[in-house]
Parts: sequence; structure tokens; C-alpha cells
Amino acid sequence: MSGLRGLGAALRRVHAMPSMPAPGAVTLRSTGLSIDRRGASRARRVLDTVDFEVVAGQVVALVGPNGAGKSTLLAALAGELTPTEGTVELDGRRLDDWTPLDMARRRAVLPQSHTVGFPFTAREVVAMGRAPWARTERGEHDDERIDAALAAADVRHLAGRSFPTLSGGERARVALARVLAQDTATLLLDEPTAALDLGHQESVLRLATSRAAAGAAVVVVLHDLGIAAAYADRVAILESGRVAADGPPREVFTTELLTRVYEHPVEVLDHPVTGAQLVLPVRR
Repeated sequence: MSGLRGLGAALRRVHAMPSMPAPGAVTLRSTGLSIDRRGASRARRVLDTVDFEVVAGQVVALVGPNGAGKSTLLAALAGELTPTEGTVELDGRRLDDWTPLDMARRRAVLPQSHTVGFPFTAREVVAMGRAPWARTERGEHDDERIDAALAAADVRHLAGRSFPTLSGGERARVALARVLAQDTATLLLDEPTAALDLGHQESVLRLATSRAAAGAAVVVVLHDLGIAAAYADRVAILESGRVAADGPPREVFTTELLTRVYEHPVEVLDHPVTGAQLVLPVRR
């Protein structure tokens, strides 16, 4: 009997400690995903039969105009929205097959808004990212992971400050540190650069690429097409709830497609010195 108990404990530890996926492995997949939102009089389809894959070792950017479905797709991938039709799979299993704790050990989510109801310090907020690893072997590394996340997000100097007293950009960086501290194989980041200055926008995307280089799968919702072109391995362009294009930036960022999707003239060109791809609105 004691042997069976020992085996059961060992299996629980393995289940609690998912390993980093192999490069190129699909960590999240949507198939035929549709989402309806209820309005005052009728339902409106905001995602329509979306097939989408999130791949280990890649940064994939979701771009598109307002209302295209970017944040809705991210929320559905995170398990925060129930599909009207279709399925979402995490590590090869449907989302409803996972417990919330199991999902929290496999994917971390950065929402657009960053509110905390109590005056926790910044360090305490970041420490919340370690909650899924309580009473596991990884919990032994909490302080190390928290310190590393504070440093990576450039908020170490804010560790003792009350979170509600921070500026919008500071709160956004502390929230990112919480996601980094969670230490999962898949990161879902919804507009992580929206409240940030230029330097911190660049540092956030460098963090995303470094996590992907270490084997993680990263999905990031962006409005800045130039940043997406510079840092994303793949870009999915959403248009009216559908994926209009999905591929490397140099393949999908074309003048014709972007001008149509954004309903505004867009120019795509190479930087004359560095050769980097530039995406610019045409201003008259």
C-alpha cells in the first residue's frame, strides 16, 4: 500500500511540473473557433471559424484594426471565453479537460487592464504569479523567480511601493513581471506596450523574444505594426473576426493587404541603412 501511495505522489509531482515543450510544438490550438457576444437585441459574431496555432519557440503577434477580434481571440485561447462553436486545445487537450490550476501552470495571461483591489506592494503582486507552484518543487525557487522578474521588467526599484499608487506604465510593467514570475511555457500578452514609453516598449518585446528563444510560446496583441515587423516571428492579421493572413511579417505585411484591412493607405518599405521592414501610414 505504501508503494502505491509513493507512486501516486510521484505521478502527481510529474503532473504538476510540465516541462518546456519541444521547439516547434503546438502549445495552443483553436479549430473552427467562433465567439458570439450578446447585445441588447441579438448576438453579434466577433470571431468566425478561426483556425490558429501557437508554437513553442515563436513570438506570434495578433494585429488588426479596433474590433477585429484580437483580444477576443486571446481571451478564448486563455480559457476566459467559452466558444460558441469550435474548440481550443492546450498542450493537446481541450481546455475544459484542464483544471484552472493545471492551466495556470501551463499558460500565463497578461490582460489589458491592471487593477488590484487592495494596497499590495509591487513585489506582492509579482509574487501572485508564483501561486500555481505552491507546494511543488518549483515553489522552492519563488524568491529567485520573483527577483528575476522584477529585474527583467525594470521594476525592482518599485518593489516596496503600493501598487495602486503607481503610474499606468509602472503598473503595466509590474503586471508583466507577475506573468514572467509565473514561469509557464506559453505567454498570452494583451497589448503589453499600450501604456509604455518608447524604451520600455522595446524592452518588453525583447523580453518576449528572449522567452521564445528559451523555448516558450508567446502570443502578443499589438497595434504598432512596426514593432510587430521588428520582433514577431509570425503575424496573424485579423479582419472582422477572421484571420486575413498568417505568416512571417515580410510575407503578410503588404501594402495592398494592410491598406484594405485598416481602410487607410499604408506603405511598407525597407530601411535604407539597416534593411529593417518599416510599416508607415501614408500622411497627406
